[in-house]
Amino acid sequence: MPDLMRQMTEQTTSRIERIAAMAAEGGLDPAITMIVDSITDNGILQAFGTGHSQAFAMEIAGRAGGLIPTARIALSDVVVLGGQDRSVLASASTLEREPTIVDDLWALTDPAPADVFLIASNSGVNGSIVGFALKAKENGHGVIAVTSLEHTARVTPKHPSGRRLSEIADAVIDNLAPYGDATLTLGDGDADGDGIGVGAVSSMTAAFIAQLLTIGAAERIAAAGHTPPVYLSANIPGGDEHNHGLEDRYGDRLRRHA
Repeated sequence: MPDLMRQMTEQTTSRIERIAAMAAEGGLDPAITMIVDSITDNGILQAFGTGHSQAFAMEIAGRAGGLIPTARIALSDVVVLGGQDRSVLASASTLEREPTIVDDLWALTDPAPADVFLIASNSGVNGSIVGFALKAKENGHGVIAVTSLEHTARVTPKHPSGRRLSEIADAVIDNLAPYGDATLTLGDGDADGDGIGVGAVSSMTAAFIAQLLTIGAAERIAAAGHTPPVYLSANIPGGDEHNHGLEDRYGDRLRRHA
């Protein structure tokens, strides 16, 4: 294995091991409690991420082995569901920094009182992310954040409130990504001698966190004597029947692919 690939393996596995140790010590328990209480009260888990953190929302909502009472929120919802002109999606980085998009996105989300919001953002400072978290809190919902505490502490908030996602959420989970996300340096880099950063790790650690939260919630529900509402793969016999039967309990509140 080439040296950089070996280093990337070490960088990734060491962080996953640290997250696992944190979970074993109860570090995820506050977030798991919020999720279980929501599901018990007929709420759903609303997952939101922009940029590459959209992958985190997909890891939470609508996959085999995942919780059924979940919804995925995406900035593209304002076009696909809200009817805005698709030109607003021309620059994804501009849109995710725009706090005014929040009102339209919130209206489309239309959460129930017991819903909990799970918001992922590596930087935790962009306008749409911070604004949406504030909107959730203003409307009485719990907020769980997955973010890089190292990165967010070193960048300036882009929301008019001057706040970070980590400063708003009820429960904060560190994805352990370094500042800038890249874990390795390639070659001598530019004229100043700075190497080129490669080996981004936040998507992998966030996906692991998503699975630990899902497992923790399912275990807690099972321990209380109830059947966890978890998806079976649609590609195994009986999967569709199982899934559709549980989905029917929530009607059109479950959103997957907008």
